[in-house]
Amino acid sequence: MTATKVKYKTKQREKMQEFLKKNTGKHFTAYDVCDYFKNKGETIGTTTVYRQLDTLVKEGVIKKYLFDESSSACFEYDEAHDHAGHRMCYHLKCTECGKLIHLKCEEIEMFEKHIFEEHGFAIDSTRTVFYGLCEDCAKKAKKE
Repeated sequence: MTATKVKYKTKQREKMQEFLKKNTGKHFTAYDVCDYFKNKGETIGTTTVYRQLDTLVKEGVIKKYLFDESSSACFEYDEAHDHAGHRMCYHLKCTECGKLIHLKCEEIEMFEKHIFEEHGFAIDSTRTVFYGLCEDCAKKAKKE
């Protein structure tokens, strides 16, 4: 007989679910989660936040991204977009303000397909980030 792991419905998990629903489709860090609860006047420990995030990643509820050595891990929850059923998860990161944009683009999907078919290389889109300036920072740079 194999044991199945039971998901306990704790207050912390319910609070995390609330946070995820309010931030669906957005990128966030563990710090963002802690800050959110602190601003609401709710007590949830940093260790608990990290533990909940790790659990949610293992369960496939959220996606974890590590972009570079100098940035914190970033997470994303999107109940309308199933990452497991859709491989492409490219991101754009602004080198000026740090903004992170989830890229959904058919042209990039065609590029990924071309790289595989013509060059025999499968790109890991969950680890692929294009660096540059976001629209706002590009406008500011143009004015200067």
